[in-house]
Amino acid sequence: MTATAQKKLCKPSLFQVLLLDNSPSQDVEVQEAEQVDFGVVKEHLRNGGSVFITSKDSQKIQHSKAEAQTNYSRSRRTLGSLFHRNLRS
Repeated sequence: MTATAQKKLCKPSLFQVLLLDNSPSQDVEVQEAEQVDFGVVKEHLRNGGSVFITSKDSQKIQHSKAEAQTNYSRSRRTLGSLFHRNLRS
């Protein structure tokens, strides 16, 4: 296992919890923590708000250039196929 992989295993995940008030002001509260406080989440939902939870680590996903090109080509083929199918109908 590489040193980078070991650091990632030892490093605790950091979560972002966004609490959106469904009021005219639409206030947003952002909390960052290693653990999500679901008591706060439940209370916010009971009060009619919205909650979004994300991992800060998930925002750093990088794909290699070759993988990105493959995904791009695959999506173009799929879209082209759907486009031609709609033209026929």
